[in-house]
Amino acid sequence: MDIICIPLAPSHRAKLASAGYTTIDSLQNLSPFDLATEINVSHEEALDILKIVRRTKGMEVNSPQGGSLLAGAKTAWDLLCEEKTMKRIITSCEDFDVILGGGISRKEVTEVGGVPGIGKTQLGIQLAINVQIPIEHGGLGGRAVYIDTEGSFMVERVIQIAEACIQKLKGIPGTNDRKDEECHKKLNLDEFLSNIFYFRVCSYTEQIAVINYMDKFVEEHKEVKIIIVDSITFHFRQDFEDLALRTRLLGGMAQKLMKLAEKYDTAVVLINHVTMKFSGGSFQLAPAL
Repeated sequence: MDIICIPLAPSHRAKLASAGYTTIDSLQNLSPFDLATEINVSHEEALDILKIVRRTKGMEVNSPQGGSLLAGAKTAWDLLCEEKTMKRIITSCEDFDVILGGGISRKEVTEVGGVPGIGKTQLGIQLAINVQIPIEHGGLGGRAVYIDTEGSFMVERVIQIAEACIQKLKGIPGTNDRKDEECHKKLNLDEFLSNIFYFRVCSYTEQIAVINYMDKFVEEHKEVKIIIVDSITFHFRQDFEDLALRTRLLGGMAQKLMKLAEKYDTAVVLINHVTMKFSGGSFQLAPAL
């Protein structure tokens, strides 16, 4: 198949043709680094080009005439490209972001556990603010859902974190005065606060109901790019005699949240407590439940 038949940007197609790459087969054995060097594009652009080329090649091979029985499968290369190009939600702690591979991942469920007072709720609020960082500043420009089971969400703290984020973003120099002005209009406190959807749940039945409702809610608010549950196990730690039922309910919630994350390209962060468990002759910290 000729390059001209591939759904690439005209500029990329022209660069490929100028470099002598006129067919799909001529690109099959190229690495992203080699392609980026040869046609003078960024590594991310080269990844995107090769991803499209390989997907097109796969469609050609797996056409009905080829006798393919399954459709919709992804290659390991596709998964790698998605991982490399996916924007993450930063935590505003560089060391923590490095540990996480650049920040909180979308399409995944991330559990954050720790002892009381270590800053779990602070992290949850920070993520609800950081997900709103405009695209012009390298963010997602999204909105957040915050499900509060403990009543630890404090608007005063949200305001402090939002003001600090706005001040930092406004201090970043730009290259286009008009775009900078438009971007700065988005950087106001009211906008940040209105982009956080807050749910206060006071029992495990309310928690299950809210999570069951999330699919419809996110469908109606597709700008939501993170769902934070603080904390996931609070209402399940006390006065719950049927342990088997508790395990099934928690497992069911986890499955629903995983499906939400994948379906809507959303990050899900579950905040959890830790407990002491006896293992290997000593007590060790482990996630509650």
